[in-house]
Amino acid sequence: MNDLSTPALPSRAAGRLVRAAISRLKRLAAPLAVLTFLAAGVQPAHAVLEIDLTRGQVEPLPVAVSAFHGTTTGEAALGSDIASVIEANLRRSGLFRPIDHAAFLQTPEAMQVLPRFADWRQINAQALVTGSVSELPDGQVSVEYRLWDVFAEQHMVGLRLSTPAENWRRIAHIVSDSIYKRLTGEEGDFDTRIVYVSETGPADNRIKRLAIMDQDGANHEFLTDGRHLVLTPRFSPTVQEITYLSYVEGKPRVYLYNIESGKQEVIGDFPGMTFAPRFSPNGNKVVMSLSTDGNSDIYTMDLHTRQVERLTDHPAIDTSPSYSPDGRRIVFNSDRAGRQQLYVLDAAGGTPQRISFGEGRYATPVWSPRGDLIAFTKMNSGRFYIGVMRPDGTGERLVAEGFLVESPTWAPNGRVLMFFREFPGDVNGKGSSVRLFTIDITGHNEREVETPLDASDPAWSPLIP
Repeated sequence: MNDLSTPALPSRAAGRLVRAAISRLKRLAAPLAVLTFLAAGVQPAHAVLEIDLTRGQVEPLPVAVSAFHGTTTGEAALGSDIASVIEANLRRSGLFRPIDHAAFLQTPEAMQVLPRFADWRQINAQALVTGSVSELPDGQVSVEYRLWDVFAEQHMVGLRLSTPAENWRRIAHIVSDSIYKRLTGEEGDFDTRIVYVSETGPADNRIKRLAIMDQDGANHEFLTDGRHLVLTPRFSPTVQEITYLSYVEGKPRVYLYNIESGKQEVIGDFPGMTFAPRFSPNGNKVVMSLSTDGNSDIYTMDLHTRQVERLTDHPAIDTSPSYSPDGRRIVFNSDRAGRQQLYVLDAAGGTPQRISFGEGRYATPVWSPRGDLIAFTKMNSGRFYIGVMRPDGTGERLVAEGFLVESPTWAPNGRVLMFFREFPGDVNGKGSSVRLFTIDITGHNEREVETPLDASDPAWSPLIP
């Protein structure tokens, strides 16, 4: 698990901010010493309890998440905290309905051998999560969990993990991902982070800082002090680097920050404006838009050789490039047809192919990690939309709309989108706000992502290694 800290800043106060953020995030990133699949004393279920995600909107599955058992007060408190985070993760997915603990008929201690399945059927639980926590002499904790099919009375999956005690929240996220995968057949998105732009101040003088947090809003950190405007932060595939646009001394340039070394550098000192950077799937390149003499085209830079390659050469504005997950194609938006539309280009160059033909203007495309869809922002008749379409342009579907919705980013499993939504204020702009939201690709289960201040330009990390 890797940490993400702030770029080096010249002031002493900023330096303290950097060191504090690095220290905090490295504590969170302590490795998991042991990860063992548990076989239990009964045979694993074969195609018993599963959620079919191909049916669109799914009725939430009733699941009971028991507090993890501990023999000491500290172990019991930690076990309760872990269960609470798991419950919250499953609830936010929209696919599960955690049952109120007040209805439970069996204690965590009583379930350490085998649950009384009749008690759980009585409260209509279809899945049951049990576990235990043990404090180890070296300051670490050992956590075990098991998932049960209540009606089949079978053990489905389990894990045993050891980690420093302060890393307990990550254990809860890993367990949540294990439950999600066993019951849906798809990867979860709980053991991930979000980097975004935190905003404060009046509309004509916004202060924008980089911030990072877990996907559930916990472990929040401000990474920059707001003295320089920042935009469009993006994770590398390894979650070890971020790239973003910053206006240092009024000049917009793309920066690369290495999380492990703390080294920050400008990605090329181009004479024009560079913006909208994204990593290639293997992390070896950055694709971006470079504007010279008022004309923007798509370029890539090899991060090892620093070789720059121009991919488009057109008098129109080409921007917002995003790689396909196999690295073979790039989607971008361009006004070469008279208004903003989406185009797909071979990563080696060539002639772009237009894929969007609907009413309105299309922008900020981003390829799904699964490769099956492209998300985008659409503007039509004074309204903004978040939508998805297949890479060939078919199957366009709008999943969110509003006064202003923009900047979609994919969860690593390709099931959920995050974006920011602006709420308008009065005629003078007072009272407006900008917040982060998630929504399922079916257009259901829209939820706000809590942040301390206004928030925009989110980027969802891959699963943390």
